Amino acid sequence: MKRRFAALIVAAMVLGNTGLAAKQPAAQARIELGRRLFYDADLSRDGTISCATCHEQHHAFADGNRAHPGVTDEPGRRNVPGLANVGQFTRLTWADSRQTTLERQASVPLFGTHPVEMGMSGMEADISKRLGRDPCYGLMFAAAFPHQNKVITFDKVAGALASFERTLVSRSSPYDRGQLSAEAKAGQALFRRHCASCHSGVNFTDQAYHRLGPIDPAAQDQGLMEVTKRPADRQRFRTPPLRNISVTGPYWHDGSAPTIFAAITRHELNVPLDDLPAMETFLQSLTDTSFMTNPNFSLPRSACGKAL
Repeated sequence: MKRRFAALIVAAMVLGNTGLAAKQPAAQARIELGRRLFYDADLSRDGTISCATCHEQHHAFADGNRAHPGVTDEPGRRNVPGLANVGQFTRLTWADSRQTTLERQASVPLFGTHPVEMGMSGMEADISKRLGRDPCYGLMFAAAFPHQNKVITFDKVAGALASFERTLVSRSSPYDRGQLSAEAKAGQALFRRHCASCHSGVNFTDQAYHRLGPIDPAAQDQGLMEVTKRPADRQRFRTPPLRNISVTGPYWHDGSAPTIFAAITRHELNVPLDDLPAMETFLQSLTDTSFMTNPNFSLPRSACGKAL
């Protein structure tokens, strides 16, 4: 009983919100811990890259580049996707069907080697050592995982990151509020006829893998086939979600389409070019500016009652 009471007190201190702590102390504590970890560059080999380095809030948690190099300056292979509503997805990357949960996917940027991103392959034990040097992290992990031992592990890190990422909900665009201009409504009609078979659902993705156009024999990125080894999956990539598309460019799996218009025309739709600006206007209406300024998603300024 005393241990449970202590956990409640720690959670309240971490959150700075006794109402939330009283309702779901561990769940809320995991979110706050995940938020801090999302912005902590100690999760990279040389302390230069955090999750937020590539997933920037003002880009709807994309980053505005074709691809982002990792700690070794090895060029990135694929465009950084935005994270709006990512907790609702079961296929989480461009072309790796194994990544179906946020907890599992967290290991890809930290420990992956194709390409190297955060560069922690072979250094998993360092995560516990680095974070364990900060007494506040000890309190935060204890509050977030009250029924487990006090050892800081990557599984706990991944669980906390996933908890925070599931709060990244974007549902307040002009489209959501029913505030479409006449041009946007015309573009929506075109979109429904020509695009919605793949860009379907509330997040405008069927989460399936597709190849657009003929196979490019010169392409270095073989898409889904790299994982499945099936020739039929050559150069197939997941349908990207379209929320906040006006700030998540450049587009395509490799960032090779610099503008929304360029991304649309690459689909070779049977639509007159003069009608495409209306479709672009509709797509721009999917941008939720409040998502990019929500302070609950931004860099935390304090933890355990102290400034960071």
